[in-house]
Amino acid sequence: MCNDYLPTIEHQVKETAGWHATSLHRYIDFDSIRKSIVDTDHQQSHSQRGSTALIFQSSGCESTLKYPGIIGTSPALKSVYDLIDKVSATNCTVLLLGETGTGKELIANAIHHNSPRKNKQMIKVNCAALPPTLIESELFGHERGSFTGAIDRRIGKFEMADNSTLFLDEIGEMPLELQVKLLRALQEREIERIGGKSTIKVNVRIIAATNRDLSKEAEAGRFRQDLYYRLNIFPISLPALRERKQDMLLLVSAFIRRFAQKSGKRIDAICNSALHELASHNWPGNIRELEHQIERSVILCPGNTLDKIYLPSPKQTTHQAAPVVTTHFKTLDESERDHISTIIKHCDGRIGGHMGAAQLLGVPASTLFSKMKKLGIGKDI
Repeated sequence: MCNDYLPTIEHQVKETAGWHATSLHRYIDFDSIRKSIVDTDHQQSHSQRGSTALIFQSSGCESTLKYPGIIGTSPALKSVYDLIDKVSATNCTVLLLGETGTGKELIANAIHHNSPRKNKQMIKVNCAALPPTLIESELFGHERGSFTGAIDRRIGKFEMADNSTLFLDEIGEMPLELQVKLLRALQEREIERIGGKSTIKVNVRIIAATNRDLSKEAEAGRFRQDLYYRLNIFPISLPALRERKQDMLLLVSAFIRRFAQKSGKRIDAICNSALHELASHNWPGNIRELEHQIERSVILCPGNTLDKIYLPSPKQTTHQAAPVVTTHFKTLDESERDHISTIIKHCDGRIGGHMGAAQLLGVPASTLFSKMKKLGIGKDI
């Protein structure tokens, strides 16, 4: 029962902690947990023991200073720590591989944090968040008058990351035509702004991340092989949450503490049955999914003990995981509506003025307003 369950947790966590062992007691007070469980077991009948709570301290840091934001001591994660230690001090390009929600940006932050470039801010670009018409300007910048709407010179992310680190998230979504320019920037260590007449030397360390299998993408012609080889110098594969279940108690403790504080609650324990429920879930969305479900459960928790985890039903999970098959093809109006909506979102709803949606689209604001009215697009999208 619960009394037998605690030594298993304690043994696994201490066994895998290694050099983190000292800091673990800032997360979990095993003596307090043991005493609480023994006292509770004496008071409860056999039928009630499923609700025994594991208690954790409400103080202590969530992660080490060396790896900010990263929580865990499992063997799978410790191997990632070792790779971070080996590559951080170099200028080597790093490719982070892993499923959605495994914490690739946190690993990128840790590499930068432990590198000689740490005194300058790491610059981040999500390659999937920008339309192809904007991403080139975002990365490389542009000169005044280089295209319709380019009223001023703009510095791109490469120049902003000079002597620092550029994190290219979701690199597998980058358009093929732009991959050539990125490859040249990596090889020559120089870039050219759109409309520029000369090259600009940059000293940038690249960390790229993807949830795609880039080798298969390259074989299928959806990603340049030469760019893949250039990025794949030092790959780091991040384990899925189901491969590091030993970290579950640490993660849950940290997330409960964080969201309880955020919502003004005091929650200092989790029901044993709820912990088992968390451990048995497959977590297709990994740590991000766990974090969101804990936040929801904390908000709905009526007392000081988290006794229920609000997980999606199997029907919901199956439905979300199933591929959507459709024979619907977008009309020109639908494609135009999507494109304009993306630009407006990028501009935070700003239509006119400098770097507004109209300027980026190269049309007068009045024309864009008319088009929005015709397509049924609101400013607050």
